[in-house]
Amino acid sequence: MISADELRREFASMSPPSEEAAAAATQRAASVLRPAGALAQLDELAVWVAGWQGTGEPIIEEPAVLVFAGDHGVAVEGVSAYPSDITAAMLAAVERGQASINALAGAVGASVRVIDVGVGSPTGNLRVEPALTPERFAVAFEAGRDAVRGTDTDLLVLGELGIANTTAAAAVTAAIIGGDVTGFVGRGTGIDDAGLATKVAVVQDALDRVADVSDPLELFRELGGTELVAMAGAMVEARSRSIPIVLDGYIATAPALVLHAVEPGLVANIRAGHRSAEPGHGLALERLGLDPMLSMEFRLGEGSGAMAAVPLVILGCEVVSNVATFDEFFGDAPGVTDS
Repeated sequence: MISADELRREFASMSPPSEEAAAAATQRAASVLRPAGALAQLDELAVWVAGWQGTGEPIIEEPAVLVFAGDHGVAVEGVSAYPSDITAAMLAAVERGQASINALAGAVGASVRVIDVGVGSPTGNLRVEPALTPERFAVAFEAGRDAVRGTDTDLLVLGELGIANTTAAAAVTAAIIGGDVTGFVGRGTGIDDAGLATKVAVVQDALDRVADVSDPLELFRELGGTELVAMAGAMVEARSRSIPIVLDGYIATAPALVLHAVEPGLVANIRAGHRSAEPGHGLALERLGLDPMLSMEFRLGEGSGAMAAVPLVILGCEVVSNVATFDEFFGDAPGVTDS
């Protein structure tokens, strides 16, 4: 299992975004054929991408989503409206190109790959025991890194499948941020009031169990899940390769929160695609200092909310890189000469 110190040492060797490229994109955005600031938020997305691509004229050509799937032992506590075998069914749907994420990705020309990191092999029940052994944590983390290594992309979305994983995300987020547990626990797949009360009690018991643990990665091991850990590994690998990430919902944000607690710069390449219906997601985004591009109360997962925001990033790059500047347009216009 990787340690916080090892991650910090790896981060020290990672390249920062190019300030020169970001400045060039900022200058170009201020010079194209439109009133200054008319598309300011799209311009900001282009500048963000420019820094990681190292060019003043950023373009997104190969967006991709990696969907990690795993089962959770805490599902036996009745914290979800659906049984655990739904995870396997949804894994098959994504593999066959029949899930919502396939439709969303197809609409913007993004590739989709799903990675099984624990379907049929549930984690420990985080209410009463560690979710993962150190060995299983390491395997899941490396699976996330390997998935990014094997993906050609210039804009990455990370999605997940896992019945009961909002419980894990709530436990991880509450453990990192602290405070009243009820502010971190939502209805997930649509549980009723009794189910919500059970879910709150489960998360509180889990937090009580790890009350003496302070290391962010150890908390993650105790309370997370294989797909959450795999997403963390993917985030680290993407950061090492300067690949920008559009962040999905509550489950995807929990790994980012853990990495931020280890070293904030590990998630510097991340923008929030949306704010989900889960109440704890807003708290997590606030801790990360991220403003979501969309706020439409999505609660599907799969990377769907982030993928819905990907067109905004693509458009931001297009309206900076593929719109003429005043100098380019008027310099080329017939009859216009230097005086």
